[in-house]
Amino acid sequence: MDVEVVFPEEVLVALREPPDAFRRRVLIYTLGKLYEAGRISGGLGAQVLGCDRWEFYRLLSENGFAVIDYAEDELEHEAEVGDAWRKQSNASPES
Repeated sequence: MDVEVVFPEEVLVALREPPDAFRRRVLIYTLGKLYEAGRISGGLGAQVLGCDRWEFYRLLSENGFAVIDYAEDELEHEAEVGDAWRKQSNASPES
């Protein structure tokens, strides 16, 4: 099943963007929001866009979407590990 969304031509004129580029951008934004909300997987988003997952993640990142979404406690743990690693590497004698 395909879903068609129609935008007035004035939108394309205002954006000065070709229809195919606008269509792709709308698709990326829609898939990005669905991915951020946990409604679709990266694999499905990539399949819809016709690319691999890494390209999908790159496109999301370039368009301001969070590709990696840590829970608050996981984010804090990652920060602590990073701080500890940085302190350890700064304390290591240079070879």
